[in-house]
Amino acid sequence: MVFTTISVDVMGGDAGASVTLPACKAFLQSHPQAHLIVVGTADVLRGFAHGRATKVIANDVITMDDSLETAMRKKRDSSMRVAIEQVKSGVAQVAVSAGNTGALMAISRYVLKTLDGIERPAIAAQLPNALGGSTTMLDLGANVDSAPEHLLQFAFLGAALDTVLKGKAKPSVGLLNIGEEVIKGNETIKAAGELLRAAHERGDIHFFGNVEGNDIFKGTTDIVVCDGFVGNVALKTSEGLATMVGGFLKAEFSKNPLTKMTALLAYPVLRAFKNRVDHRRYNGAALLGLRGLVFKSHGSADQDAYGFALGRAYDAARKGLLENVQANIAKIQQS
Repeated sequence: MVFTTISVDVMGGDAGASVTLPACKAFLQSHPQAHLIVVGTADVLRGFAHGRATKVIANDVITMDDSLETAMRKKRDSSMRVAIEQVKSGVAQVAVSAGNTGALMAISRYVLKTLDGIERPAIAAQLPNALGGSTTMLDLGANVDSAPEHLLQFAFLGAALDTVLKGKAKPSVGLLNIGEEVIKGNETIKAAGELLRAAHERGDIHFFGNVEGNDIFKGTTDIVVCDGFVGNVALKTSEGLATMVGGFLKAEFSKNPLTKMTALLAYPVLRAFKNRVDHRRYNGAALLGLRGLVFKSHGSADQDAYGFALGRAYDAARKGLLENVQANIAKIQQS
């Protein structure tokens, strides 16, 4: 039997091993062809055991408040770095961490390096849309001053991700803008649009055109490309939506009997909506453009959400995401 191996930084995230280790056990039970390398401190891993899991000890832990200098220079034996090094050495096909996003990107870039033709890696994730599926969006925070060429690269990276995880041969790409018209936007967006249209004319990518913020959740395109500053704001907004609905339900059930009755009647619909937009179901953002696969789980992920991140990483490695990314980037270099 051929196994897909995932290295897991079990120390990362708000709750650390109290969430990640149970999630790892549950994941192994539901994925018989998976093997995990769990990386953490000796005391945390002492009680963990599974026939398809290997324990690797790390002496340092990167906290959510650690600076990049601390993460890179002072904690060289961190669980995060050791987990990524398993990918570099070829022992694991993909790494997963819920730790400090800035540190994860910096260490991943330092250890794995970027692919030829990629200047800046990007963070890509799925956001729920009104069509019952999800919209892939990138960049979600790795780059806050992207040039037109970077946005072009993001489009090809996102297309590779969608091809692998959603099985779409040529997913549609939208460029996030303040309007659909070609003349809209700043000079960076206009220049990026020209590059994307040229790639579309060559047949290298399916560029839909400019899209607006509401198109992300309408599902107008399979992929939405944007600068990391804007993308991160959109991501955090979507995560707050499910929280808002949950708070509304709780508040309405605590009011007078008439309000409770009304809320009870609406509960099935609101509950379904809350589940539909629950960011936990879409947990697992890909760090794209590296010479290896790394996935980022949300820091506040519970066991179920962390399981979704493991599953997304498993699918990406098993279905050849890295090879698809390399093939897509080759198209840019050949143009």
